[in-house]
This record gives sequence, C-alpha cells and structure tokens, in this order.
Amino acid sequence: MADNAKKEQAQIKNAQRAADGRQAMADYEAEAAAIRAKTERLRALRLAKEAAEAAAAPAKPAALPTAPRKKSAKAAKGATLSQWLQDQQKGGRRT
Repeated sequence: MADNAKKEQAQIKNAQRAADGRQAMADYEAEAAAIRAKTERLRALRLAKEAAEAAAAPAKPAALPTAPRKKSAKAAKGATLSQWLQDQQKGGRRT
C-alpha cells in the first residue's frame, strides 16, 4: 500500500510539473507576441515620423559644378623630399 501511495504522489507531481510547463510556455509565447506587436507599432510610428520630417524639410539645392582647382607652383614643379626638407630648415624648423 505504501508503494501505491508513492506512485500516486509521483503521478500527481508529474502532472503538476507538466501543467507548470504548459503554463510557462503559454506565458512565454504571450510575452513574445506582445513584444512583436509593440515593435511593429513603434516601427510604424518611427516611419511615419521620418516621412513627415522628410516632407517638411526643405529640399537641398543642387550642387553647383565647380571649376577644377589649379595646382600650386610648387606642386607643379614636383618638389622632391630633399628640397622640401631644405625649405623647412631654411624656414627655421628642425627635422
């Protein structure tokens, strides 16, 4: 008889664990669904806000083409490193 009581208690305990597991999964799935719904709502709000800001922002003027820059006289000569170092020394800089 004691053996029978232990089996019944084990069955009750297992049934309780199974019910707890089902409840935990239901809670988990409900929480995940709530997070997805909140994310979708916030995404829609963000996209609407960005669209409104883009519509309200003034259009940027087209960039005017600029003339190509002329090279400086030193760059045109193709000064070498040794010449540059000499110019630095003459200018009072130490190397």
